[in-house]
Amino acid sequence: MFTPATDPSGALVEQLDLAPLRQGPLDGLKFTVKDNIDLAGYRTSYGSPAWRDAHPAPIHNALCVDQLLGAGARCVGKVVADEFTYSLDGESFYFGTPRNAKAPDRVPGGSSSGSAASVANGLADFSLCTDAGGSIRVPASLCGLWGMRPSLHRISEAGVLPFQPSVSTVGVLADRFDVLNAAMRVLLTSPTSPVSSPRRILFLHDALEIADSAVRDQAGVALQRIAANIGTTVEPIRFSEIVGEPCELKDCNLNGLRDLQTAEFQSTVGNWIEASKPELGFTFSMAYGHVQKFDRIAALDNMTRCERLFRQINAFVAPDTVICFPTTPKIAPLKGSLNTLEAVMEFYDPTMTITAFAGVARLPEVSAPLLTVEGCPVGLSFVAGHYQDEFLLNAVREMVG
Repeated sequence: MFTPATDPSGALVEQLDLAPLRQGPLDGLKFTVKDNIDLAGYRTSYGSPAWRDAHPAPIHNALCVDQLLGAGARCVGKVVADEFTYSLDGESFYFGTPRNAKAPDRVPGGSSSGSAASVANGLADFSLCTDAGGSIRVPASLCGLWGMRPSLHRISEAGVLPFQPSVSTVGVLADRFDVLNAAMRVLLTSPTSPVSSPRRILFLHDALEIADSAVRDQAGVALQRIAANIGTTVEPIRFSEIVGEPCELKDCNLNGLRDLQTAEFQSTVGNWIEASKPELGFTFSMAYGHVQKFDRIAALDNMTRCERLFRQINAFVAPDTVICFPTTPKIAPLKGSLNTLEAVMEFYDPTMTITAFAGVARLPEVSAPLLTVEGCPVGLSFVAGHYQDEFLLNAVREMVG
């Protein structure tokens, strides 16, 4: 049995050695699995010991796990997830705070905190994890990793614990782009047909305005390099121009995605919590208090708004277009600093304003570790149209070089 104390990264729930099922394009690569994704014979905790103890071990792996094992990769561990994956900071009441290798005094980001730490600290080449409100993209940004949230439902979620089905998706965190690309193409069951190059590169000006000034400056430098790499200009665009009506980027989150996520959380995890009355961690308890008070009927109009935004954004994003912006508006907060409501909201509100863009539009997004601010990593994100995942991967390769 694995003893967590022997893992200096703090990432592992259990150390494993699950051999590949056959040879394939991922031969020689090691991966970890976020602890909301089923591994046969191992209980899935969902970041909560109470959930783990109340549910039997699965008989089968999640289908996405078998895809990776069937492509030659070796699974070396099940890793920490934030409690009920309902967090973006990565500080678990039960499992501790996995180590941010690039900024050890700062949080790794969540809820795929263990996934990020396992890769950043060299335990694995990549990690299989999930993203709803930013749970792949935020730790990718804060830990200096490559991360991809694919188009919604491009990858099978069979064997992934229920969370927010209209928003959540399976994706990957990796230490190198070639690893990210290889793993994602296995999961996407990508065709081998040629993929076009990007013809139009836009930067989302609203996201730059939200970002801290140092992040904004570094993003500008990176965008200049990208323009030089591909021999074109990078054009500014405002969110209102994309959707074709007076609207702010924050409306994706505050008047759209947040309500949809909360209502779905009530119906998935919330039902079990109310029936079982498990012990809850302190930070999650505060967040769940808002879930309990949430008026899902009053929020039904925002579900309609989410659908409208999805259609408007995807009508704008042409098949040869990439939109870029800082993945997170800030560097990672110091560990233990998110201890007041004011501090939490100062981190969460601007971060989720940015991450909600791809979430509400169901777009594929790649976070690339291209920025450094005050010695800490920050990602630069690239999105493409819905189901344009292979185009996006190809475009990022061309733009970043």
